[in-house]
Amino acid sequence: MANGVNNNENNSNGSAAMFSEEEVKDISGFKCGGDDHVQVTCGCTSHRYGDAVGTLKVFINGDLQISCECTPGCDEDKLSPAAFEKHSGRETSRKWKNNIWVIVDGEKVALFKTALLKYYNKALSNGSNRSQAGRVCHRDEFLRCTQCNKHRRFRLRTKEECRSYHDAFIDANWNCSDMPYDKITCDDDEERASRRVYRGCVRSPTCRGCTSCVCFGCATCRFSDCPCQTCIDFTMNSKA
Repeated sequence: MANGVNNNENNSNGSAAMFSEEEVKDISGFKCGGDDHVQVTCGCTSHRYGDAVGTLKVFINGDLQISCECTPGCDEDKLSPAAFEKHSGRETSRKWKNNIWVIVDGEKVALFKTALLKYYNKALSNGSNRSQAGRVCHRDEFLRCTQCNKHRRFRLRTKEECRSYHDAFIDANWNCSDMPYDKITCDDDEERASRRVYRGCVRSPTCRGCTSCVCFGCATCRFSDCPCQTCIDFTMNSKA
């Protein structure tokens, strides 16, 4: 087994100071990955599909990213912990702190029982506008009009805006005239492609998806009175 403190060849990196020797002792696959992060072997277990293994990167700013290695051909990279949990096929998802594990002294240990989340938790406690999942916002989403096929932007800053997008998303016949704000018609131009890359992430204007702006379900964007399966599953899991 690889001992977390025996990676002496990496100790010249600034990330070596992120954790004490005691905090990472006996964590398998632990090593310093660069000046701003460390990395460690992790996994998530599905009763149906077995173990999905990946590499967790822990950044000093609190970000967590996982590169999946569940199969030789898997190219899923920079997944949030929640996305990795979902990708693994875990049956009881949305509890990634419990369900994602690392190997400590030969045993699978849940992330929340290790020191690996200390920077994530610190960033969470310092963010006054973060949601329960630790994300500071929902990024903008786009829908295509079923009549003109143009992309239309939905801002997701409030629960009302999230509901408007959610209802439009499950409407198989949604069109421009149904836009809840910024009244438009199919004759109006759509946003330029160069503009659509800006989706409201607070970390990076051109972010393609990160733990700050990608949400897989929370009390702001899921609705107990909605009959769709996504909201039903969220409501049932919340009560469990």
